[in-house]
Amino acid sequence: MKRVSQLTALALLCGLASFSSLAADMPHTLTLAQLQAQQGAAIDTRISAYYNGWPLAPGGTSGHEPAALNLYASWLSAMSDEQISGWAKQHRLTPSSALALYGNDADNRAVKNRLEKAGFSRVSLLSDALQAPDRLQRLAHFEQLVYPQWISRLQQGKPVTAAPVGDWKVIEAAWGAPKFYLLSHIPGAGYIDTNEVESEPLWNKVSDNKLKALMAKHGIRHDTTVILYGRDVYAAARVAQIMLYAGVKDVRILDGGWKAWSDANLPVERGMPADVKPAPDFGAPIPGQPQLMVDMEQARGMLHRKDASLVSIRSWPEFIGETSGYSYIKPKGEIAGARWGHAGSDATHMEDFHNPDGTMRSADDIAAMWKTWHILPEQHVAFYCGTGWRASETFMYARAMGWQNVAVYDGGWYEWSSHPQNPVSTGERGPESSL
Repeated sequence: MKRVSQLTALALLCGLASFSSLAADMPHTLTLAQLQAQQGAAIDTRISAYYNGWPLAPGGTSGHEPAALNLYASWLSAMSDEQISGWAKQHRLTPSSALALYGNDADNRAVKNRLEKAGFSRVSLLSDALQAPDRLQRLAHFEQLVYPQWISRLQQGKPVTAAPVGDWKVIEAAWGAPKFYLLSHIPGAGYIDTNEVESEPLWNKVSDNKLKALMAKHGIRHDTTVILYGRDVYAAARVAQIMLYAGVKDVRILDGGWKAWSDANLPVERGMPADVKPAPDFGAPIPGQPQLMVDMEQARGMLHRKDASLVSIRSWPEFIGETSGYSYIKPKGEIAGARWGHAGSDATHMEDFHNPDGTMRSADDIAAMWKTWHILPEQHVAFYCGTGWRASETFMYARAMGWQNVAVYDGGWYEWSSHPQNPVSTGERGPESSL
């Protein structure tokens, strides 16, 4: 047997190590057709705004590859190894699954490294990503969930996709005095106290006459584009949903709220909101879309139907009656026959609907979550929670997803539980309980 010198062996080993390192930096590529033939999954490593359908530049390609998952590289720092594994399991990915990434090089590399650390050995690049516009998928109304850079460009007078047709306003919404707004807010933003749109005793929306006065005070007509954001997304969503009910045609929310703007390191302002010139009239009857709200009797009529869903957007402990979720709501339980639409860990969180950065989770994920509880896009769907905030957030997401017949049951658990004759359920139960 021919002997190999130690020096030669060392050289060979070094060469192999260099080759391995090079191969690791240059992952194998697959086309979408090849990936699908292996029953693999495409993973979009870009921000959710681009995944949802916003183009990189006005008039550019928009959307994501068919059935692609979204795993934005910047989320990784907020995701534990356990969360990465949970994300993979939720999407039925195994260590042997073929995965193909697309996005920019740095994001692809970061996601590839994290997935390989989690045990995924077949991570490639998608070689023909975003090259066939006709096959790309997007959120039906992605324009209703704006992102920070879009607002910034709009404020600078630069061309943007889905630009407002006429006048537009950016407004922060929060409960009470503008204490956080005073310290830092989006430049030029107005401020709406949620007490202007809802009131005690049940925290339902205010009267139509008061809504009319509110619109006038803030200089809003039916044809004004209103872009709302909040420190909590559901505060902005609550105001947005009520404005749509009133008849404002174009209402949008900043996906991810104030955190998204702050994370983007865009300019901020301090101080009080500027004086607003009142609108002389709304220009249309109020309410313009009364069907966006249902009352208690209408909500009762939606129970146990195949063509309708009354959907609880409350935490599981609230749904099964372990807690009411609120210090000022004493009764525990749930509307008997309601379907659970998920929410979060408690009455102040909405993790089930959020990506790690607080933006809206993918439409496919949300629709799959709802389908388990027989909540379907072709139904008449009314969301409710305790007093309307969480329900309004899911309403805005369903609307962006293109669901045609959605509403909010404004009274929610607070109103329902205040009438002892209303049927109530408690305890563990599954989707079949609502049929």
